[in-house]
Amino acid sequence: MDRIIVALAADHAGFALKQVLKDDVVAQGFAVLDLGTDSEASVDYPDFGHAAAKALVDGRAARAIIVCGTGIGISIAANRHSGVRAAVCTDATAARLARQHNDANVLALGARLIGSEVARDCVRAFLATEFEGGRHSRRVAALG
Repeated sequence: MDRIIVALAADHAGFALKQVLKDDVVAQGFAVLDLGTDSEASVDYPDFGHAAAKALVDGRAARAIIVCGTGIGISIAANRHSGVRAAVCTDATAARLARQHNDANVLALGARLIGSEVARDCVRAFLATEFEGGRHSRRVAALG
């Protein structure tokens, strides 16, 4: 049976957190598509938000986790792609509700705003939660 693929991407500010989260994603039974960056050398966060979104749109990944300093810039880049619903989350409840109610397929995290344990909790909630559908389907469809 093929494992579900989760794309991971981060800029320089999110590199260290991405590396921590990579092991957690694998431990939860998912395969990882690491889209970089590969160091703390300065890079442009939009490049990595776009790369993660393209991996979803192209079908190379089912979900994505993206990290920059705040999660905001990289999520804006990802959300420019049709069918991508990136949610910036700062706790596990937000990550769970982003999946349940918004069918978010991208979790965006801010490495300068939350610690690694909170980020790990967010990832666990995001990957373990399914979209509820029902009344939420109409709202998600209205997003475009």
